Amino acid sequence: MTSAIVPQPGILDIALYQGGKAKIDGVADVVKLSSNENPFGPSPKAIAAAEASLGALHRYPSTDHAALRCAIGEMHGLDPDRIICGVGSDEIITFLCQAYAGPGDEVLHTEHGFLMYAISARAAGATPVAAPERERTADVDALLAACTDRTKLVFLANPNNPTGTMIGGNDLARLAGGLPPQAILVIDGAYAEYVEGYDGGAALAGARDNVVMTRTFSKLYGLGGLRIGWGYGPAAIIDVLNRVRGPFNLSATQLEAAEAAVRDADYAERCRAENARLREKLAHDLAALGVPSDTSQGNFVLARFASETEAAACDAHLQSRGLIVRRVAGYGLPHCLRITIGDEAACTRVAAAVAEFRAART
Repeated sequence: MTSAIVPQPGILDIALYQGGKAKIDGVADVVKLSSNENPFGPSPKAIAAAEASLGALHRYPSTDHAALRCAIGEMHGLDPDRIICGVGSDEIITFLCQAYAGPGDEVLHTEHGFLMYAISARAAGATPVAAPERERTADVDALLAACTDRTKLVFLANPNNPTGTMIGGNDLARLAGGLPPQAILVIDGAYAEYVEGYDGGAALAGARDNVVMTRTFSKLYGLGGLRIGWGYGPAAIIDVLNRVRGPFNLSATQLEAAEAAVRDADYAERCRAENARLREKLAHDLAALGVPSDTSQGNFVLARFASETEAAACDAHLQSRGLIVRRVAGYGLPHCLRITIGDEAACTRVAAAVAEFRAART
C-alpha cells in the first residue's frame, strides 16, 4: 500500500548537505582544513562571556536580541533596528526564501555559489537557477540575463565560497540597480571581514530597498560551534523576516559570546592580518609547485589541478599525511580542492605534502 504521507514538492530533490570531513580512520595527528574555521579560535573575551552565561541556563534568552544588535550596529555603524540575528547566516537565508519565494518562483545564484542557496530555495518550493560565472568569478551581466519575472531572490556570496573571488562595489550597485522590481539582492558577506576596507555590502543595503546583507560569526570570529549570524537591510524586509523568526532562536550563551566577539576588534584584526599573510604564503607555495589558485579574499584557497583524477589523488595523499581539505565536486569544481588557511604549521605541512605528491608523479 502506498503511503499518503508525502513531503512538500521540492523537498526530496534536496541533496543532503555534507559538511567538511573532520576525521581520518587510523590517523591520530589530524589537521582539519575542510570547513574554513579560524585556526586561532574565538576571542578570549568571547570565551569568557560564554562561560559567564552558563549559570543562567534556566532562564530564557532575550527575544529581540537588542544588546547584540546594538553592539553590531555600534561596531559597524549600522541602525540596530534594521538588523536581524539568526542561527548562523544560514537561518537568515532560510527566512528570506521562506518569506519571499515559493512554488512558481525562482531563486538565482551563481554557478559555483554556496550550496545552501539551492537547498533553501527547494525547501520553500521555489526553483533554484544558476547563472554562469566568468573564470570562477560572478558575472553581473550573466546574472541580469538570467533574471525573469519569476525571480524573487538573487544570492551572491562576496567573497564567494568556494572560489574566494569577489566583485567590486560598482558591479554590486549595477547588479542591484538592474534587477526586476520584485527581486531582492542578497549579498552574503560570510567572508567579508577578511577583506580589508570592505563593508560587505552594508552601504548598498542601507541605501536601497531591494538589498539585504548577511554576515556570520562562524568565520573570522571563530564561533562556528555556536552558530550565530545576522542580516541587515531595509526596515520593511527585516520586519517580514522577524515575523517568521522563532522568538528564542538564539540562546543566551550565543548572544553573550557574539556580543563580546564583535566588540573585540583588536583580536579580530590580528586574525584577519595573520590570515592574509598565511593565505598569500600558501598560495605562493602551491603556485611554485604547479598548483594555481585564483586570488582569494577569504580564509581559504581553491587549488586547481589538471583533472578530477589528479585532485582526488592529491586529496588522498594529503589525508595520508593527516591533512583534511575539502573536495568541491558538488560545487561543479571536481578538479579543485578547497584548503582552509590554518596556522603557520598547518600551511607548512600542506605545502610539504603537495610537494611530495607532485614529486611522486614526475
